[in-house]
Amino acid sequence: MAKTGFKELSLLSLDALQHSDEFVNRHLGPDETEQACMLEALGLSSIDELLNSVVPESIRRHDDMMLSEGMTEPQALAKLKTIASKNIVNQSYIGMGYYNTHTPPTIQRNILENPAWYTAYTPYQAEISQGRLEAMLNFQTMVSDLTGMELANASMLDEATACAEAMTLCQRMSKSKGKVFLVAEDCHPQNIAVVKTRAEPLGIEVVVANPFERIDDLDLFGVLLQYPGTDGKVKDYTDLIERAHQKKALVAVSADLLSLTLLKPPGEMEADVVVGNTQRFGVPLGYGGPHAGYMATRDAFKRSMPGRLIGVSVDSRGEKAYRLALQTREQHIRREKATSNICTAQALLAVMASMYAVYHGPQGLLKIAYRVHRLTSLLADGLEKLGYSINHDCYFDTLSIHVFDRATQVFEVALAHGINLRSLDESSIGISLDETTTLEDVKQLWEIFAGENSAEFDVTELESQSQSLETLPDSLLRQSEFLTHPVFNSYHSETEMMRYMRQLADKDLALDRAMIPLGSCTMKLNAAAELMPISWPEFAKLHPFAPKEQTQGYQQLFKELEAMLCAATGYDAVSLQPNSGAQGEYAGLLAIRAYHRSRGEGHRDVCLIPASAHGTNPASAQMAGMQVVVVATAESGDIDLDDLQTKLEQYSDKLAAIMITYPSTHGVFEENVRTVCDRVHQHGGQVYIDGANMNAMVGVCAPGEFGGDVSHLNLHKTFAIPHGGGGPGVGPIGVKKHLAEFLPGNALEADMDLSQHVGAVSSVLQGSAGILPISWMYIALMGKTGLTQATATAILNANYIAARLGEYYPILYSDARGLVAHECIIDLRPIKNDTGISVDDVAKRLIDYGFHAPTMSFPVAGTLMIEPTESESKVELDRFCDAMIAIKREIDAVASGELDGEDNPLINAPHTADHVMADEWPHAYSRELAAYPLASLKHNKYWPPVGRIDNVYGDRHLVCACPPMSDYQS
Repeated sequence: MAKTGFKELSLLSLDALQHSDEFVNRHLGPDETEQACMLEALGLSSIDELLNSVVPESIRRHDDMMLSEGMTEPQALAKLKTIASKNIVNQSYIGMGYYNTHTPPTIQRNILENPAWYTAYTPYQAEISQGRLEAMLNFQTMVSDLTGMELANASMLDEATACAEAMTLCQRMSKSKGKVFLVAEDCHPQNIAVVKTRAEPLGIEVVVANPFERIDDLDLFGVLLQYPGTDGKVKDYTDLIERAHQKKALVAVSADLLSLTLLKPPGEMEADVVVGNTQRFGVPLGYGGPHAGYMATRDAFKRSMPGRLIGVSVDSRGEKAYRLALQTREQHIRREKATSNICTAQALLAVMASMYAVYHGPQGLLKIAYRVHRLTSLLADGLEKLGYSINHDCYFDTLSIHVFDRATQVFEVALAHGINLRSLDESSIGISLDETTTLEDVKQLWEIFAGENSAEFDVTELESQSQSLETLPDSLLRQSEFLTHPVFNSYHSETEMMRYMRQLADKDLALDRAMIPLGSCTMKLNAAAELMPISWPEFAKLHPFAPKEQTQGYQQLFKELEAMLCAATGYDAVSLQPNSGAQGEYAGLLAIRAYHRSRGEGHRDVCLIPASAHGTNPASAQMAGMQVVVVATAESGDIDLDDLQTKLEQYSDKLAAIMITYPSTHGVFEENVRTVCDRVHQHGGQVYIDGANMNAMVGVCAPGEFGGDVSHLNLHKTFAIPHGGGGPGVGPIGVKKHLAEFLPGNALEADMDLSQHVGAVSSVLQGSAGILPISWMYIALMGKTGLTQATATAILNANYIAARLGEYYPILYSDARGLVAHECIIDLRPIKNDTGISVDDVAKRLIDYGFHAPTMSFPVAGTLMIEPTESESKVELDRFCDAMIAIKREIDAVASGELDGEDNPLINAPHTADHVMADEWPHAYSRELAAYPLASLKHNKYWPPVGRIDNVYGDRHLVCACPPMSDYQS
């Protein structure tokens, strides 16, 4: 661009100068000059001509989205700060599985606020994910140690959904033919609610009762217990679990992880599954999320366990390396036969929780737990001296206090002091303490309960008399060791901890190093200004069950964000509750199911799904109690209209819905999408449009306007929430007006009629509320014009890549004009047939060029699906294209015999530094070709920490916890 000097600037108005500072100019990768150059390469004169060529006129929106224009970063932050200030952050003693916690500043700065961690993708490419894989393996080890179980997965969405997954795991693995799942009445209410929601479509009968009284008279396959109970009582479940096992039923226990440093772990009571939440391990409350749930179970159940397992394998040189283990269990492979529809989990939050355990170590955690319990015992002693009675004499951190007829008075006094307590019933109040509680806090609570009576105690004398651990019987005290691995006993100074986290981050390739060109998994810029507000205490420190009048800032944020999403999608109502894209799919299908039932058409249970659909689609349909019927894909990649018509006529009376992805999974805007929607509606079905590719539609077309009844949106894709190594995610659903009453319910609303309404799908009403400020900021910063520009630029970038690479690789799908949507698929199958070089070889060789691979073998085996996003500049797009073109030259050299077919840089990739610098170099090609195939790499080289990983070895020698020290020594 031409240089702008003082004279040129003096001609601009103040508005024009302000406009030049708008965020959109920083979010979009290519500037005007680069865009013009790319358009010229495509033979087009303007962005409008591109959009008119790519997006069918029949679905184009020509009205402006009902959104404001974009703001500058200071303007948006100031506006959001005003909203945040409406939240009142009281001292919370509510508990119910959510606690105040101290996030160690070194973890906040080096993990939560570090793009090396929060911009990383799910570790499907293990060689460039060794840092996050090690951190998640630490998480698994932490959970399995504390719960006393044989193995744990790499996190769940939250505690309540983990309870629901535990129920279905028990059903799959139980040898009982019973149909009843018994849920203890002292489970957290949100856990009970989500279990009921999950059970109803699957035909599982849930009985909520006292398990000690009902376990013998029910035809059970499983039991769910809470440890400690929601009212704080700690019970020994050993005998109860044995009674369940005698009936061939399995037992799941939802356990507080911190308490297990003091209490006998459920695994030692012979529990079969243990689930829970790791929020109190240094993860802010965030008004309910995101937090890493967990699941631990028996080794015998590992192949049926939902979620991800990190395992240990070896690389091509026999060195230890981490990978995702047993991937054949995952939903994208098993589809409707999957164990669950889990896609993203809570990787970033699991990393934070694991680092909390690494930083404090076993002794540090034990001291935290003991101090919390000691303060709880001290509080109980003082309350009893004031004339109150404690309903349970065996507790960890939560008291149930009988207050007679003084409940209202105590609550009012507490609120006047800025304190939130929990109402258990008309005469009982709950108080849960945590690691942030001080002796001064305990004294303040005494004063509140004392009222007009004096609460003057000799605290020193009272503390010396406190029963402390004597309140817990010896049979319930933990005797076994935990967290004995060196990783939990080595990094307790901040210096060592900082270096450990840096060491792990340096092993990984995230968006802070290079573009991540994954198709169907938009990896765009996650701007620092968008993420800053999630650390503000007004958002981060609010308990999810705080009184609504204290959360007016959040309520305004929800209302505004819902309106923004409605404007972008053309829908009439939005629920922010689903805390992943897969949860959004599930919630959307439940809404459709409830709608049909409300009209007396509950028999409609067939869900049509194109063969090319995301794997979560059929898995979600199965979970919603629907029968999956596959619709063929035409040779063009579009839905086969003839096969669709055949299936519609065959299942007309039973048709519930069709699930389609738009633009299609093949990366094109299908011309016939309105026809598909109209035909389905004519047969009484609803149209579910998967919002995974909304990045190509915002401002250009709207699913709610061209036939969609419901869509989920991946806020962690289109709306800038970062992937965080595999989560957090938010998957809200937008619906048309007729489905609005069937949006997910509130977990704390008891006795909801699930035959007519949809229950809660996540623990709290707004799911992962703590990260919603990111998407609010993104939309506010971009504005209606900027969002449309982002869509157009994403489409331009994808077509530029397709044009450059199309000279070297076949582009599998395009429209009649040879154009694609926001992603393109290159076909490597002919190369495999001619040379033996596979899609895996190309993906691993890309690592040597400093790039994460595109999406491999989806939706077509042997292909790469590339999505560049709007955030990548032409310079970066060309760098990626140069790498792919250089790789094609290497393939050609193999084909010509210039490179050995059995020993070449592709099949040996990736190359590590120690491999290249070893004294011996056994390969026919040069070290320079291995490490520096392009001259530009000499100035900025990423070195993978391990060579190609042996997946078969990893599955045959499954290890899902930290390896023993002998492995490191050898």
